[in-house]
Amino acid sequence: MPIVTLPDGSQRSFENSVTIADVAMDIGPGLAKAALGGKVDSQVVDTSYLIEQDTDLAIITERDEEGLELVRHSTAHLMAMAVQELFPGVQVTIGPVIDDGYFYDFATGHKFTSEDLQKIEKRMLEITKDDLPIERVVMDRDQAIKLFREMGENYKVQIIEDLPESEDISIYKQGPWMDLCRGPHVPSTGKLKAFKLMKVAGAYWRGDSNNEMLQRIYGTAWSNKKELKAYLHRLEEAEKRDHRKLGKKYDLFHMQEEAPGMVFWHPKGWSIYTTIESYMREQQTRHNYQEIKTPQLVDFSLWEKSGHADKFSDDMFALKTEDRDFALKPMNCPCHVQVFNQGLKSYRDLPLKLAEFGSCHRNEPSGSLHGIMRVRGFVQDDAHIFVTEEQIQSEVSEFIDFLHSVYEDFGFGEVIYRLSTRPEKRVGSDAIWDKSEQALAQAMDAKDLPWEELPGEGAFYGPKIEFSLKDCIGRVWQLGTIQVDFSTPERLDAQYVAEDGSRQAPVMLHRAILGSFERFIGILIEHYEGAFPTWLAPTQAVLANITDKQAPFVKKVQESLKNNGFRVDADLRNEKIGFKIREHTIQKVPYLLVIGDKEVESQTVAVRARSGEDLGSMSIEAFEQLLSDDVASRGRVRSEKN
Repeated sequence: MPIVTLPDGSQRSFENSVTIADVAMDIGPGLAKAALGGKVDSQVVDTSYLIEQDTDLAIITERDEEGLELVRHSTAHLMAMAVQELFPGVQVTIGPVIDDGYFYDFATGHKFTSEDLQKIEKRMLEITKDDLPIERVVMDRDQAIKLFREMGENYKVQIIEDLPESEDISIYKQGPWMDLCRGPHVPSTGKLKAFKLMKVAGAYWRGDSNNEMLQRIYGTAWSNKKELKAYLHRLEEAEKRDHRKLGKKYDLFHMQEEAPGMVFWHPKGWSIYTTIESYMREQQTRHNYQEIKTPQLVDFSLWEKSGHADKFSDDMFALKTEDRDFALKPMNCPCHVQVFNQGLKSYRDLPLKLAEFGSCHRNEPSGSLHGIMRVRGFVQDDAHIFVTEEQIQSEVSEFIDFLHSVYEDFGFGEVIYRLSTRPEKRVGSDAIWDKSEQALAQAMDAKDLPWEELPGEGAFYGPKIEFSLKDCIGRVWQLGTIQVDFSTPERLDAQYVAEDGSRQAPVMLHRAILGSFERFIGILIEHYEGAFPTWLAPTQAVLANITDKQAPFVKKVQESLKNNGFRVDADLRNEKIGFKIREHTIQKVPYLLVIGDKEVESQTVAVRARSGEDLGSMSIEAFEQLLSDDVASRGRVRSEKN
């Protein structure tokens, strides 16, 4: 007689074993119809799962995050069924859920086209209308191998053969179609209401380039059509905002084959870069960081001693000279410890904050490079804070405040917090990891910040808080991080004299706010779609004359504004004023100053915002004050006129 405890604390008793579907129906027919699965003692299961003893149960519907996972997993099977019905002889391999959707890899001599995707999607819709029950069948290993071998599914046979011999094999059936899968899945194909096939790509079997090439079909699936429509709209917006297109349109940077993964910054793009660098330098100075600069080329032995060689050697650019092995630094941490080690430190010197705009290189696979978002050469706003154990929580707390202030200046208000805890492969004792994880959790709790845990996602030397932002179209970007590291200082012989006179290894806090400048600027380009806040805009104002008669006054005003630190251009071309206004509006310059005979006579400028709003005529001093106030507000308050 199992007793089921529901999330609200209420309980229901049953005389015999019951399925999740039975419990849902007992609660009400509405819930029974909406049920996609269940969570039994924190494990997600099918609605057919049999409850035989007392348990905690949550019914999963489309409103739950787990519900969306079930929908996407089941839609992958729906797609595979449609593919095999339309293209006999195709073998299915793997079909996992990914961010925003799923994919399935197929072995076939047929090359899928966009027309094929339309046919597959049409067949998927037909199968959902049939509302086929999705059933789980368990069989022993030999029986499963025999079944899939007879079906001609050689890849499934390989997968089963690699599973532990003692493991039972679960198969999911929908109508006549079946596939090897651990599940769980939704109860029937009719639960799958909103999906779309996105693209075809190549993929090697098991990700190994020595294996055969498969065809991968990507799809997206959502709980309802409204969410699907919103997602497709976000994709359209993302395409429109692609930083690679906008970088070319606004003449910010370019990439070329002769330097894969490296950025060629143009004057306008470099203006944004240096503005951000100057801002971060100013902010770090206010927060008592000391800026340093360390070498890019370092003997490989340092990376071996720090432990980075074991983890990152494949990602490092190495070279040999004079019988010595060197590597371009992929990160700054070991070099910062070398600066700390110069001269014995006292506990009175801690916390010691060393910051560097450190130029790093990583040998990213060519296929993963993506504009300036994923590069091989990049600069981090990197810093390391050397502290005692007692100082960890207060320094983490102070850093969180610093980070919030910076993000607000760039126009980002919503921050997502995640605590990444110990991975399986790590250095340091469990006691040290306990201390580190607790300090980070307490720092967030003390500020009443909502956070989630990412088990096993910490760095090999310590746990970390990851800070993510949402851009204007809802995409989440992981940027800042702070990591607690008890191990690296000790491995690299860092010491300080403690209050009791003993020699102790400091704790090192690795921290970054923007991450890499390159990626952050790419995010800004897409977030603002090129319409940067005035403080970041490469050109903050353009002066345009109506006729040649006003050219001397234009030059005078330009010189005055430039002398006051503003980035101002003069457009003295022999073109109609309407053409000039349109061109600079397209370039999203924050302010356009039009000067005709009237303005020369009154020693004023006619001011237009990039939105097209006419701000009227004002004195040079008044415009300078307007521009100064706009720059000072940074991205915190975006005025409607901009």
